[in-house]
Amino acid sequence: MTQTERRRFLIEYLLNESPRYKNVEIPEDEAGQKSLLRSLMNVREPLPITDEFLRIQDEYLQETNRSHGITDIAELEPVSGFAPSTEFRDRKLNHRNDLYLWRGDITTLRVGAIVNAANSGMTGCWQPCHSCIDNCIHTFAGIQLRKVCADIMQKQGHEEPTGSAKITPAFNLPCNYVLHTVGPIISGPLTQRDCELLASCYTSCLDLAEQNNVQSIAFCCISTGVFHFPADRAAQIAVQTVENWKREHDSGIKVVFNVFSEKDEAIYREILF
Repeated sequence: MTQTERRRFLIEYLLNESPRYKNVEIPEDEAGQKSLLRSLMNVREPLPITDEFLRIQDEYLQETNRSHGITDIAELEPVSGFAPSTEFRDRKLNHRNDLYLWRGDITTLRVGAIVNAANSGMTGCWQPCHSCIDNCIHTFAGIQLRKVCADIMQKQGHEEPTGSAKITPAFNLPCNYVLHTVGPIISGPLTQRDCELLASCYTSCLDLAEQNNVQSIAFCCISTGVFHFPADRAAQIAVQTVENWKREHDSGIKVVFNVFSEKDEAIYREILF
């Protein structure tokens, strides 16, 4: 099957799943079809589905992800030229040799695990074609990811606490795992508790990575989007927490600070270089 044929099959299958979509017309243009398919995936309940659908979806998404361009962590340059603080200078292991700053789409990064800024429901973003990282990760991983997350939450029996994390397979993404963490939501002045919870997001993800023998991890800018955590303070917490964790665990895990905007890249550069 061609990508067009796969896309058409997936759309028709999802439309036929529910009577409420019986009057939806499939656009003729490629962009319209892609938008409709993504929307249908975004709003689909975490229900079982046929092996045939999953096979064709996986073929479609893997080709789609390849077409976006995949960046391997081996291609990245670690933070260099930085004089570490006094407490690190005499240590054999300079932990900043394992830190990276990369601006790009985290769903295209081949790394041990990527971090998803999730909500407390942990089943992804349900708003069709929303641009948040939660939506992008679930879209390009495939509908299996929502099902796995829903199963975890059903077994847990309550919403995911802020500052904690869960690990799942990455399915069709080029990474091996997705670490889902819930950052603090800022609705007023930033508090010390907010900062502690954000730091906990980073340590929870690193703890899970270590437990699962993950050798490299990419962090997005947790809580700085619709959760309104100040970007500069969030970056300071991110770098400090990662450095402290690596020092305490004497860990060589490679850590990528992933940013999407020039503004966030400048903030991290100011801290790291």
